[in-house]
Amino acid sequence: MSRPTEDRIYLSPPHLGGEEMELLQDAVASNWIAPVGSHLDAFEQELAATVDVPHVAALSSGTAALHLALRLLDVGPDDEVLCANLTFAASANAIVYQGGRPVFVDADPATWALDPELVREELAAAAARGRLPRAVIAVDLYGQCADYDALSAICDEYQVPLVEDAAEALGATYRGRPAGGFGRFGIFSFNGNKIITTSGGGALVSHDGAGIERARHLATQARDPAPHYEHSTIGYNYRLSNLLAAVGRGQLRVLDDRVAARRRNAQRYAELLGDLPGLEIMPEASYGRANRWLTCVTIDPERFGADREAVRMALEIKNIEARPLWKPMHMQPVFADCRTLGGQVSEKLFSRGLCLPSGSSLTDSELERISATVRLVAASRVD
Repeated sequence: MSRPTEDRIYLSPPHLGGEEMELLQDAVASNWIAPVGSHLDAFEQELAATVDVPHVAALSSGTAALHLALRLLDVGPDDEVLCANLTFAASANAIVYQGGRPVFVDADPATWALDPELVREELAAAAARGRLPRAVIAVDLYGQCADYDALSAICDEYQVPLVEDAAEALGATYRGRPAGGFGRFGIFSFNGNKIITTSGGGALVSHDGAGIERARHLATQARDPAPHYEHSTIGYNYRLSNLLAAVGRGQLRVLDDRVAARRRNAQRYAELLGDLPGLEIMPEASYGRANRWLTCVTIDPERFGADREAVRMALEIKNIEARPLWKPMHMQPVFADCRTLGGQVSEKLFSRGLCLPSGSSLTDSELERISATVRLVAASRVD
C-alpha cells in the first residue's frame, strides 16, 4: 500500500494558546515542580471561577477525580452505582476500584446522555427492594450536559448522590450554567485530547468545601499532620503537579476560543454534509449549549449507502483519523456480568456512530478535505 501524501488530520490534537511556555518557565524558575506551588493554587482558583463552583482539587486525571468522588461517597464492596452505558470505561472503572458494582443505564435517544426515565424507574424499584444504589454517575457525553433538572429531582427524591462526569464538557452549559456543578461532585479531564489540556490531569469540583479538603488529603497519600510519616487511612498519589497546572492556566485563558472553534467545526460539517441522506449530526439538547468537544454523526447504512465502518476506513486511507462512538459498557467483556437497564439505544448509536476530526486548530481546507471524503463514500455507493 502506498503511503499517504497528505498530512495526517488527527481526531482531537492539543492546541496551545501561546502563554503556556511563559507560565511553565515561571514554574520551573520558582523550583516548585512538585504537586504543590503557586500555579497549582492559581489553577484551582481560576478553574473554580470558570465553572462557577467554589471548591476545586486539581488532580492527575479525570479518572482519579471519579475515584475520589466515589471514595468520598463511601461506595464500598457490593454497593450498586448507576452509570451511563454510553461512555468511556473510566466512568465505570472507578466504581470497581471501590469494590462497587456498576449498573448501566441506557442513553436518551434525543440527547445521547443518561436517560432520566430509566433512572427514575430503577430508583423506584430499588426503593421497593429496600436497597438503593450508593450513587448515580451522569456523563456529559461528547460535551453535552445530561438533563440535570430531571436527574437532580429524581436523585433528591430518593436521597441518592449524583456525580457529574463532565470530563468532556468543560465550557458547555446547562440552562445558562457551566457544566460541572450539578452533582454532589463534578469531575473534569485535561487529557491531551480534551478541549483544553494539561498534558495529563483532571479536577474534582464541589460546593462541599470539606469534601474537597478531604479529597486533597486522600490525593496526597493521606498523610496525617505529624513530623514523621503517619497514615490513618489509605491514600493515593493523585495530585496535579505545579508544572502541569501552569500549562492549565494558559489553556484556561483560551477556553472560550476553543469552544467557539469546536462549535464552528460542527456547524461547518452541517453545511458540508447536512444534505446527505442517512447522515445526522449529534443533536444539541434545547436545554443547553454543548462545547462540541467532538463532532459526532450517525450513519444509517440503508439510506446513506454505506455503513459507519466504510466511512471510517475511507477516511483512514486518506490519512484522516476518525473513531466509532464509545462502545457501550454492557458490551465490554470486562463488564459482561453487570446489570443493564435498556441498552438498545446505546447499541444502535455505537453501530452507526462516528466521531469526525474536531480539533480547534482545524482549517477550512481540512474540514473540506474530510467532508469531501465522506461525500465520496456516499457517491460511490449509489446504484
